[in-house]
Amino acid sequence: MFNIFIYFVYMLLMFFIFFILSMGLFFMDYSVMMEWLMISVNSFNLEMYLLVDWISLLFISFIFLISSMIMLYSYMYMSNEIYMLRFVYLVVLFIMSMILMIISPNIVSILFGWDGLGLVSYCLVIFYQNYSSYNSGMVTVLSNRVGDIGILMIIGLMFMKGSWSIYMLMNNKLIILMLLVSAITKSAQIPFSIWLPLAMAAPTPVSALVHSSTLVTAGVYLMIRFNSFLMLSKMNFILFFLSILTMFMSGMMALVENDLKKIIALSTLSQLGLMMMILSIGFKMVAFYHLLTHAIFKSMLFMCAGIIIHSLNNNQDIRLLGGLNNIMPFTMMSLYISSMALCGYPFLAGFYSKDLIMELIYIFKVNIFMLILIMISLSLTVIYSFRLYYYIFFSEIKFYSCYNFKENGLMNMSMMILILLSIMIGSSLNWMFFFDMYLVPLSLGVKMITLELCFLGLILGMCMVMMNLFNKFYMLNYFLSSMWFLNYFYGGYKLINNLGVLGYKVDKTWVEFSSYLMLLSFIKNKNMEFSYKIYMFGNFFILFSVYMFLLW
Repeated sequence: MFNIFIYFVYMLLMFFIFFILSMGLFFMDYSVMMEWLMISVNSFNLEMYLLVDWISLLFISFIFLISSMIMLYSYMYMSNEIYMLRFVYLVVLFIMSMILMIISPNIVSILFGWDGLGLVSYCLVIFYQNYSSYNSGMVTVLSNRVGDIGILMIIGLMFMKGSWSIYMLMNNKLIILMLLVSAITKSAQIPFSIWLPLAMAAPTPVSALVHSSTLVTAGVYLMIRFNSFLMLSKMNFILFFLSILTMFMSGMMALVENDLKKIIALSTLSQLGLMMMILSIGFKMVAFYHLLTHAIFKSMLFMCAGIIIHSLNNNQDIRLLGGLNNIMPFTMMSLYISSMALCGYPFLAGFYSKDLIMELIYIFKVNIFMLILIMISLSLTVIYSFRLYYYIFFSEIKFYSCYNFKENGLMNMSMMILILLSIMIGSSLNWMFFFDMYLVPLSLGVKMITLELCFLGLILGMCMVMMNLFNKFYMLNYFLSSMWFLNYFYGGYKLINNLGVLGYKVDKTWVEFSSYLMLLSFIKNKNMEFSYKIYMFGNFFILFSVYMFLLW
């Protein structure tokens, strides 16, 4: 357990160092590109690049801040866990993979970080080893492999050009398309959205880290870095269409979802769609601004959900909750503040970035049908947040007749810092880094549309909860909760898994058991049946014949 405190202090120290460095680089308008020549073969150079500028350092500082709070939180949350050391090492490896991806302009080093995120996320999703976690982990890793294939294809295409530095060779539309596929896969845009709610099988501290500043934000960060190339390739309309559909679909699904963690995961999906949408128009700094503010209050939301689940004997169904503000007031206050920041309540963290995004959408030439979907998605955020409030605050608890709820001081201390940041970080970042952000000239009526939509969502949420409309339409609920039947498209992973088992058996028979040394051990083994020796010799003969045919 002592290791966790060491990591907590180290990460908090790294946050201060990287934040001050990012401020220095920003005000000096200075960035550093470091390059090492690893291998030079004829005209091809294998080089290692590191890009250090204020954007990468600011993002890394936020990752360290959230990770340090989560480490402190995990000390109590995972205190009864047998494999605690394994959990800590996996989380540290996860953070290091994300940092490697952030500072890499080279596509090969991006792949190392990208693939590290995918592999470690699989290990964390199946951390609680049961059938549900196994299924969720398989869907997660197979979905993310599509993005990895996109990165590998970019490596192959750039190999022909003679360099893997992605800043040099981004005039190829096929490379941009593969980059786009990788980004929407990792950030769970349609049609790869199904893995994100399934990844909730991981421990709650991991969910707080994944959905705030790592893994799902990797695709957004990649698009922020290469946004100018995306705009030049004229493929931004694909991202625009997919991101708005993702926003709408995740908001509709959150209306009928009863799993506490999945509701928060779907709100993450909605905010990722918002970031991708503003990226597709070309405002990459606005997307980065929202990425940073969203990271703070989303980690806060997951921490509150973790305390509720922990107190309710690992039960995540919101229909069993109610009146928790009398039992755990600090946690409920934290949940309330972070949810209001998510909805864009005026002068909280999410308001500054979210309101700016909506104003830019109003002034930009956007298809009227897409604009209506965006406005509906904005209202849906308030509706499902109010539905969550109703179940947690206003209804009666429907759990055990005798219960013992308590809040832990150490967990509350880790959340207190994030509460203050959830209130202040939007305006603070605006003053420190984004003070030269665009002032959007709009009339008062158009400026008030976003606020009116939030109030409309509040009224609709109240009406729908009071009339119990969420539970009256079974088939509609089934359609929405299955993510528009996207989960059936991912039923094929069972077939892939069966093929993998078949390949494993063939490989084990032909390659491992049929090698020369193994054959000698079989011959010397007197206890083995003669028929099995004949079988192994037959396999070896077939394998030898195939090798000779290929050589010929």
